Amino acid sequence: MKKYFITGLLVWVPLGITFWVLNLTIGTMDQTLLLLPRGWHPDKLLGVHIPGLGVILTLVVVGMTGLLMRNVFGQVLLRYGEGVLQRIPFVNTIYKGVKQVSDTLLSGNGNSFRKVLLVRYPHPEAWSLAFQTSAPGAVTAQFDEEYVAVFIPTTPSPVNGFYFFVRRADTIELDMTVDVALRSIVSMGVAADLNSGKYRAFISNT
Repeated sequence: MKKYFITGLLVWVPLGITFWVLNLTIGTMDQTLLLLPRGWHPDKLLGVHIPGLGVILTLVVVGMTGLLMRNVFGQVLLRYGEGVLQRIPFVNTIYKGVKQVSDTLLSGNGNSFRKVLLVRYPHPEAWSLAFQTSAPGAVTAQFDEEYVAVFIPTTPSPVNGFYFFVRRADTIELDMTVDVALRSIVSMGVAADLNSGKYRAFISNT
């Protein structure tokens, strides 16, 4: 009986968490409908609540924002808005930090994580997954050898971690994508074997 219960958990726990995250995401995006005039709300027009309509509005707003930012007028508007935010105490600190993180994770201009490395952490006999990121020139100029900047995420929350400068000679570059590395970190190594057949074999043997 125990093995059937465990097998059931292996099926339902990922499904339950996935649907919970989707429900939370869709519910959050549906809040964008509040931007519309009250008379335009789908609940008023259709007489029934349809979850997910906010996702469409969110995608339209984000897409139109991206289109606007691609032209000169959008760039001027963005610089003006950022200038206003940077003049507000405390708000400017939050905005700068969040913008730098989002630029690092989402941009395709070379500032995002491009390489997955192994670095010695938290002691010389241990290795940890790390992402190579950008190092300020003022820092690298202080070293006689080649150093690289790395971000070492924590498990299971990769948004937290440590930012270090390490000798390139003390790192090992892995033939692994950032997505695979993140899945491995979030799942504490469990997801690393999902595509190897071990997961299916485990279910069949339980």
